[in-house]
Amino acid sequence: MQSIKYVQNGKGQRVAEEVPNTQRFTLRNSVGDVTDTGLGFQIAYDTLTYIKKDVVTQKFYDVDEGLATYVPMPVGEGAFSQSILTNLDYLNSGDFESGIINTGSSNDRLAQSDASVSSKTVDVANWAKGIGYSVFDIEQALMANNWDAIAAKERARKKGWDLGIQALTFLGSKTNPTSFPGLLTSSEINVNTLLIQQPISTMNAADFATFVAGLIKAYWINSKKTAKPDRFLIPYEDFYGLQTFVPNVIGTGEGNYPVSRLDYLEKAFKAASKNPNFKILPLAYCDADTNKDWGIDKNLYLLYRFDADSVRMDIPVDYTVTQANTLNNFQFQSAAYGSFTGVHFYRPLEGLLFEYTPGS
Repeated sequence: MQSIKYVQNGKGQRVAEEVPNTQRFTLRNSVGDVTDTGLGFQIAYDTLTYIKKDVVTQKFYDVDEGLATYVPMPVGEGAFSQSILTNLDYLNSGDFESGIINTGSSNDRLAQSDASVSSKTVDVANWAKGIGYSVFDIEQALMANNWDAIAAKERARKKGWDLGIQALTFLGSKTNPTSFPGLLTSSEINVNTLLIQQPISTMNAADFATFVAGLIKAYWINSKKTAKPDRFLIPYEDFYGLQTFVPNVIGTGEGNYPVSRLDYLEKAFKAASKNPNFKILPLAYCDADTNKDWGIDKNLYLLYRFDADSVRMDIPVDYTVTQANTLNNFQFQSAAYGSFTGVHFYRPLEGLLFEYTPGS
């Protein structure tokens, strides 16, 4: 619902005016948020009111360990391009035993080895946003003496870029998901709807054992026995439940202590993948109540390899700010710009998505 405020129209009348909604970002921290009707420099206080110099800023969901932990992101390559082409190399050597020759025969024609090349082209999106302010904005902020309006506008614009890139990285573009898919919404990878049909944290002993035994195996088969995963993304709500003990297992840990499901899974998957760096990463975008804004409304789990040759998102032009300028020395404006691609799998069989609809 849009908020309104009442203002004077210059004729002694009070009329309703819409207030811009500043709280449409998903996954924001609503605790302590101000209402839209409370915005502005002009605040009522009395002689016993103390105005603190500190300012409490709004908080939003940021992924753990940074985006670069989830997806390789080359920055600056192909700056200002409209598309990026990557060559894909294929080996055409034929059957190995076709190379066997008869000893002593000089007339045998040698079997040939060859290679061929294909390509994958991805689109690049250009992005730009401006901010503006006037001498009045500057002077009134100085008079209030507790808030830097220009710095706040710059922070808001940069945060908008950060949050937008973050959401697009995992769930893709809402307006053009075909050209700009996300890590969790790519149509290039296979989807398994059988192995995980409920939260891992609520599985009984038999289901849990089946899941542990089958997860890495499913990926190994999906990749045609050519790759093992090193990342497993899971819904945050399920991640918190993994702190409980493994069902029907008591005293199996080091020092005869009970083992949490999370510790058990990490140890099992590191062993199965033969990779000591295997990571189980919780992600809010995997939760159905978050991704439903993108029309998904499913709990998502993703097994994949963190490898730029397997999957990546390019940032040809990173966030860049122009110098503020003015034509009349009263109104000032500046622009910020950047460019990005979607998340694309260059080896689609090295990604495997698991999904289920809650309550189904």
